[in-house]
Amino acid sequence: MKLILITLISGIPYFLSFLLTALAIVFLGVWVYSRITPYDELELIKKRNISASISLSATIIGITLPIAFCLASSVNIYDLIIWGFVSLIVQILMFFLMDKILKDISQKVQEDNIAATLLYSMSKISSAIILSATIVG
Repeated sequence: MKLILITLISGIPYFLSFLLTALAIVFLGVWVYSRITPYDELELIKKRNISASISLSATIIGITLPIAFCLASSVNIYDLIIWGFVSLIVQILMFFLMDKILKDISQKVQEDNIAATLLYSMSKISSAIILSATIVG
């Protein structure tokens, strides 16, 4: 029992450093993403825009999912930081790609076009799933 407590106590700093770093990357990623979109998703959500809520939720999942996989497979905190930024870049690229494919997705989100927003959001989550698999692969 004493050995278990010693192991737990010695592991807490690593646990906290990984947890806080992962949360910081997620918050930073969502903040950066919200700055590149030409609309304020939180303001639209306050106005009951369902599309903005779907889009922001997919962004959060899309950034968090690769971070979770990285946490499970990383050997040090630098892995986590590097792959956190990679996942953010992939999400930004997906925004621009889907904006081209869907012909101004930003306007469609603002207009609360749920059909276009769902397709857009699933592309974000799909890219996050693929990125997550490549991180552990």
